[in-house]
Amino acid sequence: MVERIDSRIQHYNYNTINRVTSLTPGSVQTASVSPSFGSAQIVQMYQTPNIELRTELNSAQEKEKYKTILSNLDRNSKKVIEALLKNGVLLNSNSNDKSTVLDNLYKIVTEPRAEGLESKTILKDTIATIAYPFVITQQFGDIPNKYVEKVIQANNEDKSNLIDINKAVSDVNVEHSGTCVAASTEFKLAKQMPAEFARFAQELSSPKMAVEKTINLDNLADDTLSAIWLLNAFEVPYDMKDFKQAKLTFAPDKNAILRAQIQTTNKDFYERTPLDVLMQSTFMQVGSQQSYNTLTDKRGGKFNQNDKGLIEFEKTFIESVALDKNILSVTYQTVDENARLIGYETDLDTLKKHLTTALDMGENIIIGYTQTNENNIIVNGHEITIVGYKINNNGKMTFICNDTDDGITKLIEYSEDYLLPKIHHAALPKEVVEQDMNIVPNWVEGIEMYKQMKNAA
Repeated sequence: MVERIDSRIQHYNYNTINRVTSLTPGSVQTASVSPSFGSAQIVQMYQTPNIELRTELNSAQEKEKYKTILSNLDRNSKKVIEALLKNGVLLNSNSNDKSTVLDNLYKIVTEPRAEGLESKTILKDTIATIAYPFVITQQFGDIPNKYVEKVIQANNEDKSNLIDINKAVSDVNVEHSGTCVAASTEFKLAKQMPAEFARFAQELSSPKMAVEKTINLDNLADDTLSAIWLLNAFEVPYDMKDFKQAKLTFAPDKNAILRAQIQTTNKDFYERTPLDVLMQSTFMQVGSQQSYNTLTDKRGGKFNQNDKGLIEFEKTFIESVALDKNILSVTYQTVDENARLIGYETDLDTLKKHLTTALDMGENIIIGYTQTNENNIIVNGHEITIVGYKINNNGKMTFICNDTDDGITKLIEYSEDYLLPKIHHAALPKEVVEQDMNIVPNWVEGIEMYKQMKNAA
């Protein structure tokens, strides 16, 4: 049994970094940039335990919805929808209100969208992301000249003093995104819960620009009072249903709509879609205690030590409420008060066992990895998602991963020798690690951290 040691790295914000370059030879997996692929590939992506696949439209209402959706799609998107139907994804209902992917796509195309958003664009982006989540990116995109004045005005509407115009332009031209946690959560939701992703897409792009989700409080903490403390600490609007469940309201920050409008008409290759903007802004808002600004990619909030990205505690809260699952963030690196990597909480073989066990259970694992300088001081952190693994003839393992900040819409592969020592933390089911490590639940650490911050203030 290895005691989990608290470390200062929990306060580190995970942002865009100098990306990992030491990949295994031939590591970039072949994949089509556009989601025009065969049915078998989709089946492999969505073999989720305990979910029954339905591949036929059973009612006249479903057939009418399907027909309406098809009438609003181009040829390539029609092929994708047909493949999603054949493989059970389109009629998947693993959403919070049991609505299917089909139900929510139909609402997108037949009900109003938020100001400046286009139904056909949101529809196409939602279908493409569900079918091929690897298209999700955290790349912001530039602000076209015709929008600069409007964006600067929106960003400074609450400020009494006029700021330097060059600084104002620099603030909103985001080059290094801090949304890797939010983008990784978006990816995991699309890949593991396509119906819930479609529901989020429909609600967040609607005129109300908010989505309600009922969660089980025991997925946040072991007791109701601690779960309520977390909801209050993160300032998420909620209504208690009883002592076991609460209905939460998620929404992007008020400036997200402007970014989404810009991306609707001015999206360049491998920049965020309007849907990416709304999803990532929402998750950043949830994690930053409702303090995020999409225009500058900056945040405030009570738990942060700088104004970019999210810390591990915030990341775990987002993932727990977004997926309504009891997520345990397990720290593997031991870091001293000077951010120096001095060891590991367990051996790397145990870490590898934890990852492969969770992957075999059908989990996609969001991990935080670090990069160190010549003095073993951590200089960067980043979040990616492990989606699978393979073993070569020599018994060595390669992890198959998705990175929302690598500039490609393909899976990448890291050898175990390269990746395992860099993993600072991983989001895992409790049962995977409880036999090997004594884990302090994240909510316990969060409460203690908040107390220490209040006492130091």
